[in-house]
Amino acid sequence: MAERKLIGMFRQIPSLLLLLLSSGFVRADEPIHIAERFAAGDQCHVSCRVEITGTLTPQQEKAKESKPLPVKGDSAIEYDERVLTVDSSGTVQKTARIYRRIDFQRTVGGREQSQTIRPAVRRLVLLRRDNTEVPFSPDGPLTLGEIDLVRTDVFTPALSGLLPTEGVRRGERWKATAHAVKELTDMERIEEGGLECALEEVTSLKVNGQARRQARIAFAGTVRGINEDGPNRQHLEGYLYFDLESNHLSYLTLKGAHSLLDKQGKEIGRIEGRFTLTRQTRQRNKDLTDDALRGVTLEPNADNTLLLYDNPELGVRFIYPRRWRIAGEQDRQITLDTAGGNGLLLTLESTSNAPTAAQYLKESRDWLAKQKAKIAREEPPRSLRAGNDQLDRFALELEVSGQKLLMDYLLIRQPTGGATIAARLLPQDLAAVRDEVERIAKSVVITKRK
Repeated sequence: MAERKLIGMFRQIPSLLLLLLSSGFVRADEPIHIAERFAAGDQCHVSCRVEITGTLTPQQEKAKESKPLPVKGDSAIEYDERVLTVDSSGTVQKTARIYRRIDFQRTVGGREQSQTIRPAVRRLVLLRRDNTEVPFSPDGPLTLGEIDLVRTDVFTPALSGLLPTEGVRRGERWKATAHAVKELTDMERIEEGGLECALEEVTSLKVNGQARRQARIAFAGTVRGINEDGPNRQHLEGYLYFDLESNHLSYLTLKGAHSLLDKQGKEIGRIEGRFTLTRQTRQRNKDLTDDALRGVTLEPNADNTLLLYDNPELGVRFIYPRRWRIAGEQDRQITLDTAGGNGLLLTLESTSNAPTAAQYLKESRDWLAKQKAKIAREEPPRSLRAGNDQLDRFALELEVSGQKLLMDYLLIRQPTGGATIAARLLPQDLAAVRDEVERIAKSVVITKRK
């Protein structure tokens, strides 16, 4: 988890270089109102750069001492974004985003890793749900890795929580909102601490050759809480510029230290880094205009929220609904399950070892008999697809320890190999879940000959 969460650290740990031209002063008795308002149709261009260094200590094995692994990484992100919906409180609820560039490189213990979003699905819709971005692409299914890249990126409208809620004078301080702190730290729960902000000055910066009045706001603090890595502590220190001509957050720079903690609060890893964010408003990307988005499905549905599983090492690719998750990968087998208790096991076979429907039915009956399961009803084998991409199906309705469930079986035969699917399905929402299992089976592509 800690290694995967390094992606998230690309957004948590930052710095910015700006050219200061001249400084103006705010009279102490003249408060400044610093606020950004969002409306549907607003567009902006965002650029982020990150560099990180540090160490991670793997979980200690029995009788073995774990050695810290050096970590180094950098990232570059460029995208255009359009606000689609804003709620009655002015909070952005949905945006359309097009990535022009998204590259992550890192080295952990000498192992080089890189991640990106495939060009075919770089047009995304982001839904804001409980301080989390939920993306989907109207152009195709996303992988979990691609969703993680988006989820751990900064959602810039949330940074308005770093701004004061009323007029402030130079030197005055205020607390950042919990939403803004979570956005910068990726915390799921904050247990202690926060960020304190202060108006330092009003200065003039040259932007695209023109001098513009900017309010410089400093912020700093230490936060302890829980995220996907478990307990951690983060110290952040930085500043931002707010463009007083166009009323938008234009720059943010941050350096920080992220300490991973064990259950006793002992540091087991530390990442330090710098982050630079540049934001330009009043942009007009032709791919985000009304004409460009006309006819594009911008609401989530069963088709555009599908996930893509693609494992070149195992040699298999398929799509699956978001109610399912990849629960395990081992040898030739992939396990999926749902929060409701349904489960699915996909087993890859060579073409010569792939069983027929009759053979698989007999094997399944024999195995269930050993488990002392009572077969209440049987759906005989039937063909869902023939030819070079063969798909067969049968099912057994069971009673096990007083509980009714359905075992749904599918067999896949392709020129490159075969696969079996055994799905354990509960009575709740059975018809819909069976349709999802069938959809998974029909999407399976065996990409490497066994």
